[in-house]
Amino acid sequence: MMDFFWLILGLVVLIFSGDYLVKGAVGIAEKFKISPLVIGMTVVSFGTSAPELFVSIKAAWDGSPDLAIGNVIGSNIANIALVLSITVLIFPIIVDRNSKIIDWPMMMFSSILFYVFSLDNVISPLEGGVMVGILLVFTILLIRNSRKLNLDLDEDIDGLPTNMWLTVLYLVGGLVGLKFGADWFVEGAKGVAKSFGMTDKVIGVTIVAFGTSVPELVASGVAAYRRQTDISLGNLVGSNIFNILIVIGITSIIMPIQVAESVMNFDMYWMLGISLALYPLMFIGKKMGRIHGLILLSAYVTYIVLCVQSI
Repeated sequence: MMDFFWLILGLVVLIFSGDYLVKGAVGIAEKFKISPLVIGMTVVSFGTSAPELFVSIKAAWDGSPDLAIGNVIGSNIANIALVLSITVLIFPIIVDRNSKIIDWPMMMFSSILFYVFSLDNVISPLEGGVMVGILLVFTILLIRNSRKLNLDLDEDIDGLPTNMWLTVLYLVGGLVGLKFGADWFVEGAKGVAKSFGMTDKVIGVTIVAFGTSVPELVASGVAAYRRQTDISLGNLVGSNIFNILIVIGITSIIMPIQVAESVMNFDMYWMLGISLALYPLMFIGKKMGRIHGLILLSAYVTYIVLCVQSI
């Protein structure tokens, strides 16, 4: 019973702490007159991946690499097959050109790189450094390209701190909350796994992955309800890129991550397959609608059922 308490408490603390971290970081960036475009592509994107990062670092540090890897793979599968499917079931999405020629190719490249680096069943600090380096170069090129096209990023964030002291409090409080939230969430998840005879991998790709994808689910659902669906697909694909290149990258720099054969032979292929399947779905019809949503949701349900049956 206490395991569920720590699991839920940790999840709640992670969600709120990540939100406050983003608000604090954006507040500081605005104080220093950093453009909204740079803020959105760096600070906000990194902040929304903070729960996955802290959970994976904690899991790897505690000797649960399957939980760390499962968190990222499961979260990436959930972002596309669950969060996106629910979003388009609420309201159809018009897929913009950037999602087709920039966002999806980069997500697919990141996923394949993740697979290649995992072939020897370990992701080394050097490989982690390469991942982080690639993301830094990609972000710089993306910002430069966007500036040339005179594009701006519409990041409407409510509740930003009004003074510097409050800004710093949000930032520090968010970081501290993420640390403790990750501790409680991982410990609770491991306890639940043991109680039900589940492996770290299964708990990672299901409960932990769903928990760390809740912010994306809420944000995309609200955006769809408000018919601001143009931001949903880009945010979800961007989150998947950050999950691989930043979460796996930084975690493996701190400590090499072991990748189990069961992950390579099952979960990795599901992540690659769902990522690949997204591309033709973006071209079927003028919008991604309920049919697309049902296809993706069916794939997610199938994946979860197969995971549970493997226990």
